[in-house]
Formats: sequence, structure tokens, C-alpha cells
Amino acid sequence: MSFGAWIGRESRASDRLDEGLAARWLATFDLARPNPPVMPSPLPQGIHFALCTPDAPSAALGEDGHPARDNGPDSFLPPFPMPRRMWASSKIAFHAPIAIGAVIERRSRIAAISEKQGSSGPLAFVDVSHETLANGTLAVVETQSIVYRDAARPDAPLSPPPQGDARFDPAGWDAHRSLTPDAHLLFRYSALTFNTHRIHYDAPYAQSVERYRGLVVHGPLIASLLLQLAAAELGENCLRSFQFRGLSPAIAGEMLHLVMRHRMDGAEAGYDLAAFADDGRQVTAASATL
Repeated sequence: MSFGAWIGRESRASDRLDEGLAARWLATFDLARPNPPVMPSPLPQGIHFALCTPDAPSAALGEDGHPARDNGPDSFLPPFPMPRRMWASSKIAFHAPIAIGAVIERRSRIAAISEKQGSSGPLAFVDVSHETLANGTLAVVETQSIVYRDAARPDAPLSPPPQGDARFDPAGWDAHRSLTPDAHLLFRYSALTFNTHRIHYDAPYAQSVERYRGLVVHGPLIASLLLQLAAAELGENCLRSFQFRGLSPAIAGEMLHLVMRHRMDGAEAGYDLAAFADDGRQVTAASATL
């Protein structure tokens, strides 16, 4: 079946960045200022991940927790036969910060579809272009790449492999932060983004069906943590562009190392960012410009 007819398909959503959502975002990442709490406005970069989230009825969810896909006109994403879905990467351009109280509109469009044969079987890629407006002003443009894969074999080795004896060495990086994303953080982030993908909260499903070694840390959650590292080093809302790509799953309960270093691209200053597991396995690659 050809899915070319889905290219150009559009979807729109609306939202509002109210004080409640802002407080929950800041509390999830321990960014709130206590005694008395003072909320920054505009919010830190990355808040757009929690705006205009999917609102499919519960009855319309598939086994994995994502909205079910079919051939109907209301199915925004194409109904590939491959059931496993992952957030592969994103390229983000920040145009304006988003303040508390802003009325949000998001325009989404299927920009590209491609199918490939990978080492583990067929793969399908969908690029979705999102434009997020705050009070009518363009705030964020993001191209999100989603990849679909075949179901895992019941006897497939758990991914990623068990951690080895090596340890991550932060030498060569200008900034380094380590933390252990736990089930509480994953649950809160799923709630903030209304993400019901079961790999993030249902350990038996993640292990027995999708063959992960444990609960999987969300790709955009890692991206949000890297954005916070950049903000701590460079200042809030200072990035012009940010892109990230998932290389290997991060597992809840295991140490994660976030790093950043300066680079020069000709006359333009840029930054490399990354996330590594405790044994040095790279989880995420990212880059940013001011």
C-alpha cells in the first residue's frame, strides 16, 4: 500500500499556557522557586512539548497507548503495518519565548514519508512539521521524525544490552550534569505531554512486548533536560536552534550523563550536547546555536 496520499495532511490544535501547567512543568524538573514560589514568564525552552498534546479518546487508543491509525480521513498519521513507534529526532527553531497566559495554536503537517529496509526489518519514517504560535506570534517551528518498526520477536534480546564495566568520562566537555531519571519523573512527563505510550510507564509491557530492558526515558524528556543544561550555562531562552537524535534507549533507574561543549562553525558559535549512559553508551546526540 502506498502512503503518499498522507503527505500534506494537516491537523490543528489549540491550548493555553496557564499557571497550572507552568507550575507542573517547573515542579517536574525541580525548577520552581520556593518560599514563596515564583514562576518565570516566559517559560523555559522546551515547554512547547507540553502544549497542544494529543487528545484522542481513550477508546481510540491502540495496544501501545498511541492513537490507533487507519485509512480514514481523520487518521493524521498513516497506518503502517509496523506497530512499534519511536520518536527518532527533532529539528527545532525557536522564534519567540512563550509566556504564561499565552493562547497557543499548533499547525501540524505531514512533510515527508519514506520506507527503508533496515538490518532488523522494514522501517517507515514520517516527518511532521509543527508550527506553534503564541498569541498569534510564531514561537516554535519543529520538524519531528517518527520511525515505525516491526514487532519485536518474543525471544529477542532485551534492549539496550546490560551495562558494561566501563564508565563515562566527561573529559572534553565544558559542562556536565548527572541524574537518574526514575519512574516518578517518567510518569510526570507522560502526564504533562499526555503521552500514553506504554513503554514509559508499563514495565511488563515494555519488557515482554517491545523487548526493552526496562521503562524507556522519553526522547523529548532527555531533550528537555539538555535544554535546561544549556539554559543553566548560557541563560534562559537563549537558543535559536536545537536539534536532537536518539541513538540508544535510556532506561529508567539508571544514571544519565548530560554534557555540553562549545564549538565554532565558521563565524557562528554553536554547541554540541549529548546524553550518555553510565557505562559510556551514547543515548542522544544534539546541537544548538545561539
